[in-house]
Amino acid sequence: MNAVRMLDVLLVLVTAPVVAIAGAPALGVLVGAAAWIVQRFAALAIEARAKQVENVRSAVTMNLAGAFGRAWIVGLAILLVGTLGSREDGLAAAVLVLVAFTVYLATSLATRSSSRRSAAA
Repeated sequence: MNAVRMLDVLLVLVTAPVVAIAGAPALGVLVGAAAWIVQRFAALAIEARAKQVENVRSAVTMNLAGAFGRAWIVGLAILLVGTLGSREDGLAAAVLVLVAFTVYLATSLATRSSSRRSAAA
């Protein structure tokens, strides 16, 4: 597994405790970090399973359903922590997930474009 592809998870693992100690709502940071890490490992499992499927339509369906399911997991976690905890907990979870998603998107775009260039050469 390429370490750059998991930079978002590493960022969440390193910064979540620091942010909570610095005064951010600990429950929100913890729930946001847990939801992000769970959905990222679910994405890896779904991606690995989809690569084993020979039917392209089934593989695309698995990846698409997985993406929607993972988005629901993260969204519901943020909603629940904001409802059961405080609004600040929900905000902390949402900000953590937003930052992690931004890092994930940037690294996935960078690794995919570099892998396409190396495949074309």
